[in-house]
Amino acid sequence: MDLIQRFLKYVSFDTQSDENTGVTPSTPGQMEFVKYLKSELESLELEDVTLDENGYLFATLPANIDKEIPVIGFIAHVDTSPDMSGKNVHPRIVEKYDGTDIILSPEDNYVLSPEKFPELLNHLGEDLIVTDGNTLLGADDKAGIAEIISAMAYLKEHPEIKHGKIRIGFNPDEEIGLGAHKFDVEKFGCEWAYTMDGGEVGELEYENFNAAAAKITFKGRNVHPGSAKHKMINSMRVANQFISMLPRHESPEHTEGYEGFYHLIGMQGDVEQSALSYIIRDHSHDRFEERKKEMQHLVRKINAEFGVGTASIELRDQYYNMREKIEPVIHIIDVAFKAMEAVGVKPNVKPIRGGTDGAQLSFKGLPCPNIFAGGLNFHGRYEFISVQNMQKAMNVIVKITELVAAE
Repeated sequence: MDLIQRFLKYVSFDTQSDENTGVTPSTPGQMEFVKYLKSELESLELEDVTLDENGYLFATLPANIDKEIPVIGFIAHVDTSPDMSGKNVHPRIVEKYDGTDIILSPEDNYVLSPEKFPELLNHLGEDLIVTDGNTLLGADDKAGIAEIISAMAYLKEHPEIKHGKIRIGFNPDEEIGLGAHKFDVEKFGCEWAYTMDGGEVGELEYENFNAAAAKITFKGRNVHPGSAKHKMINSMRVANQFISMLPRHESPEHTEGYEGFYHLIGMQGDVEQSALSYIIRDHSHDRFEERKKEMQHLVRKINAEFGVGTASIELRDQYYNMREKIEPVIHIIDVAFKAMEAVGVKPNVKPIRGGTDGAQLSFKGLPCPNIFAGGLNFHGRYEFISVQNMQKAMNVIVKITELVAAE
């Protein structure tokens, strides 16, 4: 089975994660998928193939050279985003893309157009795998899985490429922020690793947001509207006032690069009680802490105006910027950089405007930067991936193992 056949097989598994189940993996489809992957790894005669009760699958490609070489790893996640269905994915390949609109679903008028997605034009002449418009594709991160396994198969078929011991790991629930929570770093046994979970070809990332979640609850006082003057407190209006107190342009739709934000992701309520859910993001740890303090300050202002207990806040840190863990071992970035150049890929070192399992793993003692897997427009019907991008990602994996052995 080649790289693209693997990928097309993998996306047939429904592996959406679900943050509401409280179990690991959060959905049964993920366990079904890793059991399939386990059998595939065994058929490739990889060693130490283990699958635990939480859906973490590890395996080893033994060294084929007799010298001390650092053990390195490659990691990808098996779940797809809850944002859109990953059931009954029907991918198709658009060969030698010519720059025109790609009709995904004529019935529903879903069109992948360079007018709305100009990045398509970076892939003229390439073969693009797209959806039928009714589901996401699942390149995030089944492309990474296909690339890792195909690279291991290639290395087995080409023993002339000398490499050390390589560990591979596939984990559940990355999309709901839990991918690294039960990842046994000691059992994985690597000096460092790479997540194959980036987007466009060339991406190499070792900086990510510091992240927190906030829930602000507003308690109102419901009185008959005919006699409510100076008595009623409408919790929804108080919540709306809180929203307006945050900087308007410090939101995702107005920020880029290293700029952080407050992102309102949910709201619910009635006159008596309302709640707002936010995520807080910033690359700077100091600014990150300031953002959390600002939300607490605004809660105090609401209580000063409407009465103590009107507003309350729950803050929970989610993950931190892995840069502080990667910089002391920056040679692992240098290796990936050299590997990309060696296979004809221009490295694009950039900060992640999001999170990755690698961030949490880095703080658990496994430095773990992120490398491109090749997909674009993740989490929705307009997701696509270039066949050529996937091949380049696989080549980067192979070259990294070769360089680590050589250096």
